[in-house]
Amino acid sequence: MILIGYDGSDNAKDAIRHAGALFQGQPAAVLSVWEPFADIVARAPAGLAGAAGITDYERLDDASRRAADQQAQAGAALARDAGLDATARTIPRAGAMAQTILNEADAVKADAIVLGSRGLTGVGSFFLGSVSHAVVQSADRPVLIVPSPEVAQERTEKRRGRD
Repeated sequence: MILIGYDGSDNAKDAIRHAGALFQGQPAAVLSVWEPFADIVARAPAGLAGAAGITDYERLDDASRRAADQQAQAGAALARDAGLDATARTIPRAGAMAQTILNEADAVKADAIVLGSRGLTGVGSFFLGSVSHAVVQSADRPVLIVPSPEVAQERTEKRRGRD
């Protein structure tokens, strides 16, 4: 079983295509994670805290869950087109995103995790964080990180001394 993190981005789509090429015919779970609104509000600046009394969290969570379900279904369709035996999975975020992904890898007994990456480095990676980096740092199974095509091209050119 391969667990593929999927957020609908072009990078995630590239990761699915690479996973299909490498793991042709293997079972895969395409995972989309949604975040409960109460968790978003809890991390937000104090100005958003006033929304707590007037916001219908249940309605917002339901909409977020449905959007993640649709996203996971679209990702699973891409994975099937890429040659994987894929199903869609949607779960709420529980703590850090990396931990949520790793917990789901345990739940589906994944042999490997596949993630796309924007290829942030240096200060950008430090401030924005990197889910793929955090997953690799805590993983107890193989993790395949697929860089975006742009980042891959930049790295190739740099390595060949053309930067």
